[in-house]
Amino acid sequence: MVNPIVVFTDGAAKGNPGPGGWGVVIVTPDGHVTELGARAAGTTTNNQMELTGAIKALTELRGVPGALAIYTDSTYVIQGIRGWIHGWRKRGWKTATGGDVVNRDLWEQLDALVAARGRSSVEWHYVRGHAGTPGNERVDEIADGLAQGREITLYRGPLIGYPLPILDVPSDTAVPVRTSAAGGRTGPATKPYSYLSVVDGHFARHATWAECERRVKGRPGARFKKAMSQGDEAAILREWGIDPDRM
Repeated sequence: MVNPIVVFTDGAAKGNPGPGGWGVVIVTPDGHVTELGARAAGTTTNNQMELTGAIKALTELRGVPGALAIYTDSTYVIQGIRGWIHGWRKRGWKTATGGDVVNRDLWEQLDALVAARGRSSVEWHYVRGHAGTPGNERVDEIADGLAQGREITLYRGPLIGYPLPILDVPSDTAVPVRTSAAGGRTGPATKPYSYLSVVDGHFARHATWAECERRVKGRPGARFKKAMSQGDEAAILREWGIDPDRM
């Protein structure tokens, strides 16, 4: 995969429900940064604003080619779009217990945007909130500030002029604990099996994202991807024209 478009999203509601806001930062491989954000009309919830942030980011990037790496601190968004939504659709937008899916309208918008782009081209990454990740801290500042009614100056311009090390992300972005749609804990998240990269035609396998990122960062035409299992790794290699049996 060529370096992806990097996206950070967040949402906030003061009082939950209460006044809300959402924030987005988009970084393109050619070195351009776009910040987006808005205050919600009326009363809303944290989850509604988290979903809205992701929807606004994908809407902004409609027609812009390239894979997306979306970073969010919302396990609700990640686990919903990765897993829960498939069951909801099969059950006619009912939960496993027969209730109506909350925020169905937003989930349908997000699902349609992801499907239109190609599900395999959108990768979701979890980042812990308020843990010092620059991109997450910035979208939190945008969303929270707008929810409180503050004026927020949004940046559009070159990455070289952006005041934050926006591409500094954690090496482990797996969701730490899986939860059911009802909020119950179901055990630890699955960690990546490996990280793969190709630079100047040379393949490498990495144990951590930090190691992989060091190899591909700033290298034009570099390809990289996370594999969740041995089978997933083999499929990625075949996609890249590499025989996994020779690796």
